[in-house]
Amino acid sequence: MSERPDQAELVEFLNSLLEAERAGTKAARLFHKDHGDSTAANLIDTVYHDEAWCCGMLSGRIEELGGHPTDVTGDFFEKVAAKEGLEARLSFLNRGQAWVVRKLEEIIPALPSGGLRDDLDEMLRRHRVNIADCDRYLEQP
Repeated sequence: MSERPDQAELVEFLNSLLEAERAGTKAARLFHKDHGDSTAANLIDTVYHDEAWCCGMLSGRIEELGGHPTDVTGDFFEKVAAKEGLEARLSFLNRGQAWVVRKLEEIIPALPSGGLRDDLDEMLRRHRVNIADCDRYLEQP
């Protein structure tokens, strides 16, 4: 995205991210329920807290722009829940997080400096760290 999005476009974009983050939060809760006693417990907890932080931040930013945060959960949750086993779920989670990274990388350069851009930069950083951490976990023997 090379042009600065207008307010309505930005609210729509942030709501699409919110739906994805809500799905990620629900997925992490499911992972914790099903795999919370595994060696991935800390990783799962970190992903959950980061996804929840993103949901809160996005909701607040949408409201600041005069929009209404969606209450929809992205279909990603159903897809990841259908995967069997922790490794398959984490791998699919990483695909979803990589989608968010791509979307953030597209829009951040088009935003002016300030609070929203800073928050989206932090969201991008958290997703990159979680992707790398999941990759490291998945590479273990």
